[in-house]
Amino acid sequence: MDTKDVRALFDRQMRREAPADGPGVVVERVGAVVRQTATAGGPGAGAVAAGGWNGVLWSDLDADSADAAIADQKRHFTSLGLEFEWKVYSHDRPHDLARRLVAAGFMPEPPETLMIAEAAALSDELTLPDGVRLIAVTDAAGVELMAEVHEQAFGTDRSRTRERLLAQLAAAPGDVAAAVALAGDVPVSAARMELPPGTEFAGLWGGGTIPAWRGRGLYRALVAFRTRLAAERGYRYMQVDASSQSRPILRRLGFEELSTTTPYVFTP
Repeated sequence: MDTKDVRALFDRQMRREAPADGPGVVVERVGAVVRQTATAGGPGAGAVAAGGWNGVLWSDLDADSADAAIADQKRHFTSLGLEFEWKVYSHDRPHDLARRLVAAGFMPEPPETLMIAEAAALSDELTLPDGVRLIAVTDAAGVELMAEVHEQAFGTDRSRTRERLLAQLAAAPGDVAAAVALAGDVPVSAARMELPPGTEFAGLWGGGTIPAWRGRGLYRALVAFRTRLAAERGYRYMQVDASSQSRPILRRLGFEELSTTTPYVFTP
């Protein structure tokens, strides 16, 4: 895999020309910035789309234009009363974009690593611990099981996960896939996959395992499950924003590091 070419393809398909990632979401290019506004009905509407993400996906800025563009995006999102995220990649320009965002009142969150692999090069062999089975998430009951895992695995409130996935399954079930690993009837691991139409990248998100079940191959099994499904649907690449915990596992599975990405969050 030519990482430079794949990174350029990722920037084009998943950032500059990114499709909306859910119902009630609008992606638009404004000057040198591509942003997503997740309000039901789009910009200017009142209700926030269920579980929607608001933020800047891509920018083409320089030292002369960056500060004005940052101020413009603050005005846009704060006029709607929305917290938003500026997703900065290490190859973005200008080189001091992160410093400028902090100076404008944004708060950085932990960095992650953009990792990509060709689906055909990954194993789709599904190996689970004894007594564990995978079920596809297709309804509210499955979403609740997945949200329960995320709450235990990440220590975060489950409401956002629940709302987002329920909205996606209702509006565009072909654009998302999710699975939960059950030990008996107890949910112990879960993950989802975004399948953006018109792109070559299937995104792996939310892979988490409750503490008592870590180190038993469940994360790897969920990657294999999603790899098989993505390949069947014609996606060439698997993409992950990897945490420090998942990065070593993904590297062993065949993923390569293309960049780092840091969310900078502005709260009105």
